[in-house]
Amino acid sequence: MFLQRLSIHVLLATMLLTNAQCSKAQDIVEENGNAVITNSPEASTTDNQMLAPTIMLNNGLQMAAFGIGTYSLKNGKCYTSVYTALKNGYRLIDTAYMYGNEDEVGQAVRQAVADGICKREDITVITKIYPGSQYANPEKAIQERLDKLNIDYVDIMLLHHPGDNDVKAYKAMEKFVQAGKIHSLGISCFYIDELKRFLPQVNIKPVLVQNEIHPYYQDTPVVDYIHSLGIVVQAWYPLGGRGHQSELLKDPVLTRIAAAHGKSLVQVILRWHYQRNVVAIPGSSNPSHIAENIAIFDFTLSDDEMTEIAALNRNEKHDWY
Repeated sequence: MFLQRLSIHVLLATMLLTNAQCSKAQDIVEENGNAVITNSPEASTTDNQMLAPTIMLNNGLQMAAFGIGTYSLKNGKCYTSVYTALKNGYRLIDTAYMYGNEDEVGQAVRQAVADGICKREDITVITKIYPGSQYANPEKAIQERLDKLNIDYVDIMLLHHPGDNDVKAYKAMEKFVQAGKIHSLGISCFYIDELKRFLPQVNIKPVLVQNEIHPYYQDTPVVDYIHSLGIVVQAWYPLGGRGHQSELLKDPVLTRIAAAHGKSLVQVILRWHYQRNVVAIPGSSNPSHIAENIAIFDFTLSDDEMTEIAALNRNEKHDWY
């Protein structure tokens, strides 16, 4: 269940736990070429925040191993959700041009920094440009993302899907990296064939690939392939996706495992992603769910439980890309 050696040799992580039941944090360290979790001395946090561990990306920068997605969050609801997430220790936020909420994400980040909740450099903001006119005129699209967010720089910018001019668009993003306006690059909805076509044509290796992944669509060969390239895997639809979530959240195997740990079924799914070294970005506008979602670092699924969840795979993809 542990990913292979990354190109930078290891995923480093420091867990900051605040749950009263936890007395130790955890680190991910290298052992025999693999990333393994070991106990480390107790860490402290601020204002009872629970912070996710940080992953070192293949360019040496760091990113939280858990975050919040903002798909379907609009206007004030988006602002409040992102601000609430930052107050609850989230340091990874995912948005996109197509979500229509980059303004609100940027406002929430700026306000949280101004209020002393977090430092800008500790937050990773991901956004995306979309195929079509944006890939054909990428410089304009990239600058618009920077202007909309208005947070000095974009931490990671992605291509939202493969498409015509995707290499052209990515190479334009590379120029913004060289100018310091974007720190890292990534891609979304790229699988093995797409990666084999795309990667030889670009100069900067993506730090992450964002794909659909959940217990009913585990896509293990693709996850393993991406990891073998030294690239982080991030899961959109980590809880099954629109129109399909209700069945997954009633699954009897997951229900039983959740009861055994005294956790919610959602927390079990999110912990499963984390133990597969997949970064989950569940979205929510419910403050209690936002707080609950990140509280997954005070328990561990056993090998047997991970095997049981692996057996739930149906290769059931819930979106077209």
